[in-house]
Amino acid sequence: MSKTRQLIDLELDKGAHNYHPIELVLTRSKGSFLWDVEGRRYIDMMGAYSTASLGHCHPEIIKTLTRQAKKLDVTSRAFYNDQLPPWLDLLTSLAGMDKALPMNSGAEAVESALKLARKWGETVKGIPKDRCEIIGCEGNFHGRTLGLISLSTEPQYRRNFGPLLPGMKTVPYGDAKALAKAITPRTAAFIVEPIQGEAGIRVPPPGFLAKAQALCRQHNVLFIVDEIQCGLARSGRLFCYQHDNLTPDLVILGKALGGGVYPVSAVVGRGDVIGVFRPGDHGSTFGGNAIAAAVSMTALQLLSDPKLIERADRLGQWALAYLRKHLAGAEVVRDIRGKGLLIGVEVAPEIGARPLVEELKIHGILTKDSHDVVIRLAPPLNIKKKHLRQALEAVTKVVQKARVPVS
Repeated sequence: MSKTRQLIDLELDKGAHNYHPIELVLTRSKGSFLWDVEGRRYIDMMGAYSTASLGHCHPEIIKTLTRQAKKLDVTSRAFYNDQLPPWLDLLTSLAGMDKALPMNSGAEAVESALKLARKWGETVKGIPKDRCEIIGCEGNFHGRTLGLISLSTEPQYRRNFGPLLPGMKTVPYGDAKALAKAITPRTAAFIVEPIQGEAGIRVPPPGFLAKAQALCRQHNVLFIVDEIQCGLARSGRLFCYQHDNLTPDLVILGKALGGGVYPVSAVVGRGDVIGVFRPGDHGSTFGGNAIAAAVSMTALQLLSDPKLIERADRLGQWALAYLRKHLAGAEVVRDIRGKGLLIGVEVAPEIGARPLVEELKIHGILTKDSHDVVIRLAPPLNIKKKHLRQALEAVTKVVQKARVPVS
């Protein structure tokens, strides 16, 4: 039995079956490459769902991680540490916001934002106690906590986990008229992904986000942007909402915020909104610890480099044009979309994306399907163009030869 099979079988035997990974076992990473336990090298076109935006084991990130881990690790928020204040200053400055709330995972950050919205809704807007409403979009993915699946429209995420949280409503993604109808005097917030990642790299119609923000302003509703997957240079802007010149009330960040090596997330926003929290209202043992703050500071400095951002924008435009040219007329392709280095190739549901990503593995390209029918392409932002071209050549080869089964 191969080492790969032994490790996979051990995980399946001893672990919960809440994931269905591509069948290989990774053991090493560097830059845009991953190696499995059998010694095979792959180009990473997954980017760990945008977590590895700086590539794997970035030398500056690793240097910061090891230096800080030797000096001061986790002390909890019972005390101040010397890394959190400058991190807060850097993050709020980059975002043009007043305050930031550090957490660990993306789901925690979204939960934090919704708790802020509810308390703001009751204490500032004057919504009656326990009557706050939150509006999200169909197809959203904000996390898998009980609160966040209550806002989901994916049946599997909700099934058998009830009773779910009340006051959660959804409208079609990109439909400003539906949003206008859904807002009531009890609406505290509207939360939206500028690009829906897990739903299949869905980009809203032009003007939707600006209209949504205007509606929120009109009705005194918080406009919350979830940039956990699409933020921090991924879309060709430091923040994806900058494509539409927006000014959100709260922005949720994660994944790339930890430099690919440490779980870091945050809510950044208006001081009067984040300021509704008082000591004891909310917390996190690990959130804002010295290692997290130090690693994230280095990640932010690297991700905010204008040259990196401009390159992600330019490479993304080139990649989209390449795929649209070379997959024009491909039998199974239904759409090619994205911004920056966050691109989705949607294929016919009769074939699905999983068999195609399995075949891409054979060609030395690693990625994953999103929403069953979309091949996700989100490589590290600093991937060399020759390696990106090599990956796209493999994608076009695999997709071009695919055929819709004859019924």
